[in-house]
Formats: sequence, structure tokens, C-alpha cells
Amino acid sequence: MKSSAARRHDPYAALHVGEIRLMLAASGFAGLANRALAVVIGYQVYALTKSPLMIGLLGLVEAIPAIALSLYGGHVADRADRRAIILRARLVSLVCAVAFALISLERETASVPALFGVVFAAGLARGFHDPAAIAFEAQVVPQHLTLNASSWFSTVWQGTAIVGPALGGIAYDLAGPVATYAGLAALHALSVLAFAGIARKPKPVPRAGESIFRSIGIGVRFVFGNQVLVASMALDLFAVLFGGAVALIPVFADEILKIGATGVGLLNAAPAAGAILVMLWSTRHPPIRHAGRNLLIAVVGFGISIIVFALSENFYLSMAALAASGACDGISVVIRRAILRLHSPEQMRGRVAAVNMMFISASNELGAFESGLAAAALGTVRSVWLGGIVTIAIAAGAAAFAPKLRRLNLGAGASHSEPAADTPPPAPAQPKGMP
Repeated sequence: MKSSAARRHDPYAALHVGEIRLMLAASGFAGLANRALAVVIGYQVYALTKSPLMIGLLGLVEAIPAIALSLYGGHVADRADRRAIILRARLVSLVCAVAFALISLERETASVPALFGVVFAAGLARGFHDPAAIAFEAQVVPQHLTLNASSWFSTVWQGTAIVGPALGGIAYDLAGPVATYAGLAALHALSVLAFAGIARKPKPVPRAGESIFRSIGIGVRFVFGNQVLVASMALDLFAVLFGGAVALIPVFADEILKIGATGVGLLNAAPAAGAILVMLWSTRHPPIRHAGRNLLIAVVGFGISIIVFALSENFYLSMAALAASGACDGISVVIRRAILRLHSPEQMRGRVAAVNMMFISASNELGAFESGLAAAALGTVRSVWLGGIVTIAIAAGAAAFAPKLRRLNLGAGASHSEPAADTPPPAPAQPKGMP
């Protein structure tokens, strides 16, 4: 029989759990669809408008409903059936993919406002999906497998980021938008089927007499009272907000590198190619000792890679720079995902996840808007390399002003809790037989 130490170091430990495998499959199918969609809708909108600002607005249109609903979505996730929330949201994603196909039947005259309207609807579903998904994952994954499962979930997520963009770009070039969107709908259907195989989990019992606003307020105060949580979220927010370049890839592809939709897909896949190598390595050698220091170094590396990408006029150098940025981001993702799991109490996982989602949405979708706006004002190349410099400065600031994050250690024996002063006592869980 293996010793407990040997089991802890088994790189495939999480994969021995059937429900984790189902969740990985469901996440993989949905991730492929969503990653391909990001390339296809971005390229289609740019092809129709020839405007970098419209690409930025595309991210803003999804972010507004997602951010606006996220706190309420976290409140609901801590009271309702998380599994049901996720299934319904993924069915909405399937319907949205079908709607994109119908709008694109007339390829050259597809309605940009209609495309934006469907993106807005997808953002509404995401406002409920993401907090529930993060909280539900913690119910499926046993606590002792958190770090290993985090590496595997991140690996699958990045794997879809490699295949999805390339698949979307190639399908768009070969088959056009209608067939591509139909294929994405099929992937969403497979995700729903895989996720449906996971059993329902007990719901935390809310505190008696607790209003919606008090419930949300407690979750927000908990996050902002925990320096490790808020600092790691803020680091991701500002680094990606100013250092993100992915939204502008169609512009680099068209104006600087002179490549088509296939090239756009390959460039979008490059960061994930670097990240997945790091994440597979982390299943055997998780970067948990000196995790805070590792996180800060990774953000600095990300900023340097973005500067190189901005200044490159060679397709292969651009690919290499984006791959390096992905490797740095891969380290960041594994550490931040583990922080979120280990520093969130069960009865508040949905609300903590909702706050995290607001940071992520701001960094990704609002970051895309900021990138488009900065490119329009400063020029595409200048806006990206200046963003890389700002990213490095942000990491330096976090090292100076967040000492608990800088000294964070997620290794064995490290403390993983830093409750806020007004944290309520854990609510009793419902018996497993209750709905």
C-alpha cells in the first residue's frame, strides 16, 4: 500500500476520481467552444468593421452583464443547486452558438449589432455560471487533491486554449462562420452531457434572516479583509488589464505580420502552448513553496514577453514571445487557483468566486476594451509595449505593498486561512439526501 506521502505526490491522483474526470471532460468541451468562439467572433467583427475599437467593445459588451450579475450570481450559488445553475448556463451557451450561426447566414452582411446582442446574452449567463462553477468544483474535488486538481484543470483549460483558437481560425477559413458556429454548438452539447453525469451536491444552509445585500456584503468584506486573496486578484487584474495583447492579435496579424485567420488562431494558441507545458510540469512539481515569490516573478516575466511581442515584426518571434507569456501566466494561474480554493470557506465559496470573477472579467474583457482604446489613441505597437512596462511596475508594487502575498507558502504545514474579522460561523451543510 502506498504511503500518504506517496499518494500526495502522485501526479495523477485527481484523475483517479470519476467525477473529476467528468468535470474535466465537460470543461474541455466548453473550453474548446469558448476559445474558438473568441477567435471567430473577434475576426468576424474585425472583418466586417476593420476597427480595433470594435474588438475592444466586443469584450466590454460581454463584461458588462457578467460583472453586473456576478455578485448576485455568487449569492445564488451559495443558496441554490450549483450543478443546476451550471447546466442551465451551458445550455444558454449552446443556444447562443446557434444564434451566431443564424446571424452569419449572409456572411458579408452579417449584422454586427445582432452579434453584439448575442454576446451580451452570453455575458448574462456567465454572471451566474462562473461563481457556481468555481464553488461546485470545490465540492467535487476533495481538499487533499486541491493542488493536484488545480494543475489538471488548468492544464485542460490551457489545452483548449491551444486547440480551440487554432481550430476556430482554420474552420473559419475552410468552412466559413456558419459551419464553425454549428460545430461550437455541438461542443457545448457534449459539455452538457458530460456535466450531467456528475451527482448533485448538498447546498450550504444560509444564515436565518440574512438579506441579499448583507450576504453579498459579507462575501466582499471577507475577500478585502484577506490580503493574500485581494492582492493576488488585484495583481491579475492590473497585469492583464495593461499587459494583455491577445485582443489586438487580429490587428497585428493584418497590419504587421500579414497573416490570415489561420495565423490569428495560431497566435492565439501560442500563449496556451507555453502555459500547458508549465502546468503539466506543475502536476509533478507544483510551485507551492515560495508561491507568492513565484507569482510575482511570473508576472514580471509576463510583462517582458509582452514587450518583445509588441516590438516583433517576425511571425515566429511573435509566436515565441506569446508562448513565453503563456508559460509565465501558467505559473500564475496554478498558484492563484490554489489560493482561491484554500482561502475560501465552504459557506462563502460562491461569493468569494463572484468577487474573483469581477477581477477576472475586468482584466480580460475590460482589458480587451482598454487595449482597443489604447491602440486607437497611441497606436497598436506603442500601446502594447507600454502595457508591458506597466505590468512590470505593478508586480514591483505588489511586492512592496502586499508582504503576506510576497511571503506566501502553500507547501505542507503552511497556514491557508486568514479569516476576516466579521466572518460568520460556518453554516451547517444539508444532509446529502436533501435537494
